[in-house]
Amino acid sequence: MNEYDRIRYLKLALRAFAAVFVFGLYPLTLLWPSGWAWHPGQSEYLQMILGIYATLGVFLWLAARDPQRHLSLIAFTIWSSVVHGAIMAVQSVADARHSGHLYGDVLALFLVAAVLGALAPQALALRFARHVA
Repeated sequence: MNEYDRIRYLKLALRAFAAVFVFGLYPLTLLWPSGWAWHPGQSEYLQMILGIYATLGVFLWLAARDPQRHLSLIAFTIWSSVVHGAIMAVQSVADARHSGHLYGDVLALFLVAAVLGALAPQALALRFARHVA
């Protein structure tokens, strides 16, 4: 894939994930609670997670305008998705009541990380700012 196509697909992926984060997560918790909601009903936990992901979605939408300038946000999305997904995977395996999450939100987070990592490989490198005197 050439650079132009990679950036074009990255912009599309950022907008798609943004739309799902803002508009899609809540309906998924209603339609498939065993794969998307960790507690029954509208728990405070669920409201917090939905708020965090909706906020991330808004910023991903904005980053899609010029992804190269927003690599740190893309990196955060990749790495936080891996960490969050891994923690939930362990919890899902440890407690059989939550095994549906392995095919729902856990898989979705790994998919987000994989797609963004493939389309923005430079975001995978962990770089720390150097102090310039």
